[in-house]
Amino acid sequence: MKPMPPLVPGKTVLAARCFGLLLAVLLGAGVAGRAAADPSALWHVVHGRCVPDLLRKHDPAPCAAVNLDQGYAVLKDRRGPYQFLLIPTARVSGIDDPAILAPGAPNYWQAAWQARRFLERRVGRPVARDDLTLAINSAAGRSQDQLHIHIDCIRPDVRAALRQHLGVVGAHWAPFPVPLAGKRYRAMRIAQPDLRDVDPFRILAGSVAPDQMRWHTLVIAAVSFGGRPGFVLLDDRANPAAGDWGHGEALQDHACTVLR
Repeated sequence: MKPMPPLVPGKTVLAARCFGLLLAVLLGAGVAGRAAADPSALWHVVHGRCVPDLLRKHDPAPCAAVNLDQGYAVLKDRRGPYQFLLIPTARVSGIDDPAILAPGAPNYWQAAWQARRFLERRVGRPVARDDLTLAINSAAGRSQDQLHIHIDCIRPDVRAALRQHLGVVGAHWAPFPVPLAGKRYRAMRIAQPDLRDVDPFRILAGSVAPDQMRWHTLVIAAVSFGGRPGFVLLDDRANPAAGDWGHGEALQDHACTVLR
């Protein structure tokens, strides 16, 4: 592959694409723990197509958006009618990559939260806050070796459990009272309307050893605390021997049943 031309700072192009186009090379949610046929497929699409197309044609296709200043691309996943992925334009393996905690690292979670507008554009209307989730799988539970945050709807049963037990979720990590999708999570409250000043990767890193990051999965569920917008941050540690692959994406519903 010929080397790419250097990135041009200051270019941000957001393009409304024909979202019906589904890339055969893209992977939806693979079976947890099973390697994909091409674990670098997402990287090849973003690095080999979206960024070069932006630089040469001023069009980020097949991505919906590429933001070179903030270092991310937004891509429609082939699984589900509304799911999008937030993917770094730099080579970042996932939750286990030290680059996500480096000084000045992009806040991919805030970018993913902002990118919910692409989901809403496909829905055709605003989506209620507590219908939305962001998720990243553990290294054991992912099918791709390029970091990607899933942007999609919440499972109805998970939403119901959060609503029922929201009052016990505090400002520090504590076990969530009931299993979610059959797995035990710990939870903490983020009492802010967005993630501009909050990076869940850094929150997790404050409570686990660096070499343990790879085993964790994070899910952000948007909620309201007494009418004030916020989030519940959920964390599960993979335990493959017990059948837990750290697949937080399982808390999402790619069919978006909640929208019906």
